[in-house]
Amino acid sequence: MQGDVWFVYDGECPLCRVAAQALRIRQSVGRLHLVDARTERDHPLMAKINAAGLDLDEGMVLAYGDRLYHGAEALTLMSLLGSGRGWFNRMNALLFRSPGLARVTYPLMRAVRNLLIRLLGAGKIDNLGGR
Repeated sequence: MQGDVWFVYDGECPLCRVAAQALRIRQSVGRLHLVDARTERDHPLMAKINAAGLDLDEGMVLAYGDRLYHGAEALTLMSLLGSGRGWFNRMNALLFRSPGLARVTYPLMRAVRNLLIRLLGAGKIDNLGGR
């Protein structure tokens, strides 16, 4: 897993799926790997996320190097590693390179995600088993 970027997202969330499909990282960073937290519960990265106590219902996770980035921190890192190609990557860089702005906007994005999940009847990921 070292040297690459791993994006753990909610495959039932339309916004998360768009982000997963549109995200492009700079070639100098490494390869991007996508992990759907709902369908890949046995992925080794999910075990690391659970051991770290990171709630995937509260935020996505980006694994880069030997660190896990959660929620707004993951969003900021995503914008910094982005290639700048495509509308999503340009918008992401413009909006979220600032950690302060990401901290303010991420709760709103999470609320929209939670509303969509509820409307679709998908339920929670519950990766921490109710901890």
